[in-house]
Amino acid sequence: MTSWETIPELVRSAAERYADAEAVVDGRTRITYAGLGARVERAAAACLARGVRPGDRVAVWAPNSLDWIVAALGAVTAGAVLVPLNTRFKGAEAADVLRRSGARLLFVTGTFLGASYVASLRRAAGTGPARGRPLPGLPELAEVVVLSEDAPPDFRTWKEFLAAGDDVPRTSVLRRTRRLSATSLSDITYTSGTTGRPKGAMITHGQTLRAYGIWADLAGLRPADRYLVVNPFFHTFGYKAGVLACLMRGATVIPQPVFNVETALANIARERVSVLPGPPTLHQQLLDHPARDAHDLSALRLVVTGAAVVPLRLVERLRGELGIGTVLTAYGLSEASGIVTMCRRGDDPSVIATTSGRPIPGTEVKVADTTGAPVPPGTAGEVLVRGFNVMRGYYEDAPATAETVSPDGWLSTGDVGVLDPSGNLRITDRIKDMFIVGGFNAYPAEIEQLLGTHPDVADVAVIGIPDPRLGEVGKAFVVRRPRSHLTADDLITWSRREMANYKVPRTVEFLPELPRNAGGKVMKGELRGRG
Repeated sequence: MTSWETIPELVRSAAERYADAEAVVDGRTRITYAGLGARVERAAAACLARGVRPGDRVAVWAPNSLDWIVAALGAVTAGAVLVPLNTRFKGAEAADVLRRSGARLLFVTGTFLGASYVASLRRAAGTGPARGRPLPGLPELAEVVVLSEDAPPDFRTWKEFLAAGDDVPRTSVLRRTRRLSATSLSDITYTSGTTGRPKGAMITHGQTLRAYGIWADLAGLRPADRYLVVNPFFHTFGYKAGVLACLMRGATVIPQPVFNVETALANIARERVSVLPGPPTLHQQLLDHPARDAHDLSALRLVVTGAAVVPLRLVERLRGELGIGTVLTAYGLSEASGIVTMCRRGDDPSVIATTSGRPIPGTEVKVADTTGAPVPPGTAGEVLVRGFNVMRGYYEDAPATAETVSPDGWLSTGDVGVLDPSGNLRITDRIKDMFIVGGFNAYPAEIEQLLGTHPDVADVAVIGIPDPRLGEVGKAFVVRRPRSHLTADDLITWSRREMANYKVPRTVEFLPELPRNAGGKVMKGELRGRG
């Protein structure tokens, strides 16, 4: 059990307990836990000054950085519900989540990976101001704060936003945080399901703190650890298993906005990084990089991975070649606070490589047949989860919630898995056809929906196919409209403009028609045979 009921309590506790320890290293900026606590309180005061009320949704659309941490924790400290946005989203995708969540305030990066997020959002939601709102297409969005020194006239800079809270007394911030409890919502993470319609999983402060207190315990995170957070903060893995877990233990957060092997190697050596969670592809690239031996990686001691099949050879190489003492695998999903099962320190390498470990304390896992009845160990079925970590439901989507969580609390994950006699879970397939591109969840129905808007596409189906670098990538089977001369290159180029890069199909195969069964459903098994 944790000693905090809410995330603001955790932030204040860390600022006091680890006051002089280094909290965040972001490029040349280094701040202590006391300094981080002060920055978060200032951001919270600014939120109060700008009219953020308890329960208001506040979104952050930006890469990993100190500003992301301060903006997010400041909003949560002011009683807001955090809505993290995927940095790979295009403007229309971000606007859709902002609209669905009813976000009142948005913190957005200026330019990232050569793209202006502000410009893409303007294209998707119109230019303002209108009725006192900066974006006419998002009438509930009262304010947009650009995390940079420059902002359009109808938006605010980060500096201007923070200055708005200078006259708010600290007692006002403390009064606001005291209105929160363990059952208050802390965040809504949007995850696209098989319908392609984004759904927001609602998680409370208490669920978050309990889950990642357990994560930190099982992983063995320590106060002296230096944690390179490559996993995006918009993922539970980056924000909660990264930032919040470090706050719990007094470890140092070193955010890296984009995974680049050379940058990671340099960060690990320069900052004496000891903790490096991430998908298997990250660690594989690190091991295989030709300049690896030119960097001192000797401080690395802990790796937590998952989100894909983990080769036994990878576990052996991390331990043997890099001398990493603890390598663990885990399984989770947004609807279960991001964590369901996890290996334990001391598990055999074969268990770590072939399974995602056992249920975390307070959580039950059942592998069931189509009726919901449990199947024997070694038999495949749908993975069902019940426990404190199961979401409070999808935001403003009662039908989807009822379809996903049973009256007695079992969450249907849509994943196919097998339990071994020791209770270790192995994920073998995805009922919902989801595939994972370099650690990012890609949902065929969502991609199909987007591809279907192309004027030359009459019908389309998407599957995941193996890729040596990214694990899996999308392949689209397309039926052209009559007299269309659409090429694969044309469609891929169009897709890169219209959707996040990880969703873009890497290959396209044209068919006269898609194979369908008597009920009209596309037979994806047959398409996978063509793969």
